[in-house]
Amino acid sequence: MTILQTRRRFLASAASAAALGGLSTLLPALIPGAVRPAWAAAPLRLAVERRVLEVMGKPASVFGIRQPDGTSGLFLDPGQRFLVDLANRAGEDAVIHWHGMTPPYAQDGVADANRPLIRDGASQGYDFEPRPGTHWMHSHHGLQEQRLMAAPLIVRTVEDRREDAQEVTVLLHDFTFKDPAEVLAGLTGGTMDHGDMNHGGGHGGGHGGAMPMMNHSMDMKGMGDMKGMGGMTMAAMDLNDVEYDAYLANDRTFDDPKVVRVERGGRVRLRLINGATSTAFHIELGALDGTVVAADGNPVQPVTGRRFGMVMGQRLDILVRLPDEGGAFPVLAQREGERQRTGIILATPGATVNKVAGLADGAAGPVDLSLERRLTALAPLAPRPTDAAFTIRLTGGMAPYVWTIDDRPFGEHRPLTVLKGQRVTVTMVNESPMAHPMHLHGQHFQVAALNGTALAGAVRDTVLVPMNGSATIAFDADNPGRWPLHCHNLLHMATGMMTELVCEQTI
Repeated sequence: MTILQTRRRFLASAASAAALGGLSTLLPALIPGAVRPAWAAAPLRLAVERRVLEVMGKPASVFGIRQPDGTSGLFLDPGQRFLVDLANRAGEDAVIHWHGMTPPYAQDGVADANRPLIRDGASQGYDFEPRPGTHWMHSHHGLQEQRLMAAPLIVRTVEDRREDAQEVTVLLHDFTFKDPAEVLAGLTGGTMDHGDMNHGGGHGGGHGGAMPMMNHSMDMKGMGDMKGMGGMTMAAMDLNDVEYDAYLANDRTFDDPKVVRVERGGRVRLRLINGATSTAFHIELGALDGTVVAADGNPVQPVTGRRFGMVMGQRLDILVRLPDEGGAFPVLAQREGERQRTGIILATPGATVNKVAGLADGAAGPVDLSLERRLTALAPLAPRPTDAAFTIRLTGGMAPYVWTIDDRPFGEHRPLTVLKGQRVTVTMVNESPMAHPMHLHGQHFQVAALNGTALAGAVRDTVLVPMNGSATIAFDADNPGRWPLHCHNLLHMATGMMTELVCEQTI
């Protein structure tokens, strides 16, 4: 046994013990960069920093998470550890969550009463076994995510390397020139008293924004799959909280889209990440047929189509084949309930690339559960009895603008407590007037039921719970710690829609 292996075991056991309450004494020893031997492999370097982005011809001050060569985010090879030194050069305190990873509790990238923020000018080390697939990283502090403090986190497998397909990663976002704190104040009437948007004292602060869309509703007549929206009636529903200035794909709009050169007759693996703060998208492949092969980084039985819904926090891996005759092929992401869209263009050599309008001909309907019902995990949970079952209610509303779980904002929440090794189910019943993408840290789960109908669905970390609907997730609690369970609409989380799954180490 090497010294490095011993240290890794210490990190895992210390994080497990932390879940039992000894966090304040253990955490100083959990800073990997502080104890890494000089002979250990050199860590990858990331920096959270400010940058100027031009959007529709106007400069905007935003954040970035970049490597020294300017690469946004991380792309890890098969078998490569997540061995990273993260420097905070943002000009303010920050913390980065590794969305999709299941690291030891202390390395999750969420600040709370026991895990400090990364102070401006300081660095933090991380060292854990990464989870393969298409994932991403983003701020979990205040409203920094709205100012593009986000980047891809791709962990390739041996099978990915063998696959005859060109990889194209697309990070979607909604963008505003305004200050997010001002926008949130417009929604709440300037009243925020839930720990300054902090998770145990660490989620608060932030800058940026967009125009509030109080009571922005859509007539549901003619919207098709009512079952996909939780069996709701023909009443109006709220789809979007705010109106943004632009919608971005890899930092660009269709005024100046990213054009990716691809081969005639070649295959492309689209790694799509919905990193938007408050926007669900319909992915439109146009003339191309697509095959979904992974959801939230986890392989699924292939599902074919040309249109796929993605809510905030979710990822889809879609394989497409280019025609032998070549051409230019937009990959579109249209905002639900609206005409606005963004995307990239796949173009073969010599193809004419025509301008794509940033507005579709008509508004898109809501993102529903039609895709979710078709997804089946390639590596499902093994059958076993449930040891701990919970039901939580998603509550709150637009006026007053407060979103809660069981009518309790975060800070007044009731944690879901389980023991390591237990099979756990959580049923989320949406009693609020909006849909919610619910994200669980520290564990990946299988979608076990939608609107009360059982299924052996995808393994994910983020699932849509439609208005008037429900979703049941199941997982084996294998990662001790205090794990946030929250809506991945940042504005909903900031006003209270978050609780914790506390996984305690068995004695």
